[in-house]
Amino acid sequence: MEFNSLDAQREACEAYIASQKSEGWVATRERYDDGGFSGGNLDRPGLKQLLADIDDGLIDVVVVYKIDRLSRSLMDFSKLVEVFDRNGVTFVSVTQSFNTTTSMGRLTLNILLSFAQFEREVIGERIRDKVAASRKRGIWMGGYVPLGYDVQDRKLVVNEAEAASVRRIFQRFIELGSATVLARELRSEAFRNKQGTLIDKGYLYRLLNNRVYRGEALHKGKAYPGEHDAIVDADLWDRVHAILQESPRKRANNSRAQTPALLKGLIFGENGAAMTPTSTKKGAKLYRYYVSMDVIRNRETGEETAPMRLAAGMVEDAVVTEVRRILQTPEVVTQVLAALKRDGGGVSEADAIAALQEFNALWSQLFPAEQARIIQLLVRRVTVTAAGLEVDIRREGIAGVIREMVVPRRLEAAE
Repeated sequence: MEFNSLDAQREACEAYIASQKSEGWVATRERYDDGGFSGGNLDRPGLKQLLADIDDGLIDVVVVYKIDRLSRSLMDFSKLVEVFDRNGVTFVSVTQSFNTTTSMGRLTLNILLSFAQFEREVIGERIRDKVAASRKRGIWMGGYVPLGYDVQDRKLVVNEAEAASVRRIFQRFIELGSATVLARELRSEAFRNKQGTLIDKGYLYRLLNNRVYRGEALHKGKAYPGEHDAIVDADLWDRVHAILQESPRKRANNSRAQTPALLKGLIFGENGAAMTPTSTKKGAKLYRYYVSMDVIRNRETGEETAPMRLAAGMVEDAVVTEVRRILQTPEVVTQVLAALKRDGGGVSEADAIAALQEFNALWSQLFPAEQARIIQLLVRRVTVTAAGLEVDIRREGIAGVIREMVVPRRLEAAE
């Protein structure tokens, strides 16, 4: 406002200083106003500047309109009085005439401050009681607006487009059973929250546990019927929370069990027999393998020197390491650049080289199903021999994978 209570208080203080002109009082040009800051603490820029000027010997008398304008905390005010005494500064209140250099003035000051602190605490209790009563009636009291709602006339109203996304997240979590996998999937789709940032696993957990979507208002952990409409029905909510009640380790194992085998249809023994993915469970732990079809069907194979059963994690890591190595070789880089130039598509040489160099970082960010798809595009065949693994790369597929890597990066840079 053009003229507010701070201006009125300063005018009263300046008038009082003018009345003491015969005593040599002169108002400083510096203003120590703290508009918008609570008097309940000392963390205020104007007050900090005042204390700094007192320590520098620039102030002889501190004049305020009322003592609670300086502080409403008895403990904080006692600290201020110590600073005033140490620097020989007198404290004067325009509307409460007393002198802090006398014992009677100190007693009066403490009494007034006690009432000021009492008033501040009573106001705080009233506000807390008002918030609690409003919450119990289901009234929206402001703050963070959840995805799926907008605020109109201080009430939550359903945003239908966002509400559909919220329901899809709940439904997709039931299908996947993993917030980690769902977060990766949504990030790959560039799905953003209400603030416009990409979501993470922590945001998903908060969303899935937010009872506002059930049409409820929360206060201190207790839910009350809200004024707003629910977005998620009781059945969908209960199915999601039945999954969330499982231990994170159990849900992680379930997600791994549903993860597609990276080398399914690609890995063969030295004799040409396919090796199929299998798994066994011991307690809560899942063990995955690739086993020769000769073993599964009890076929006689004669003398075999190559292993017939391999730990899936070991062989998959070995194949991915070999793919990474091959993608870094000068020969492959040259072939990829030539293929991209021949096919067109607007991928520059610099972008293609950067994508090849960043393949390792990208791989770790992909969820398992996407990793399996990439391997299917890049690997023609994996042969298990007595000497190790032979990996046959689809060199004609590398350019397509690189193109897929470059386009999302351009879209992200454009945003």
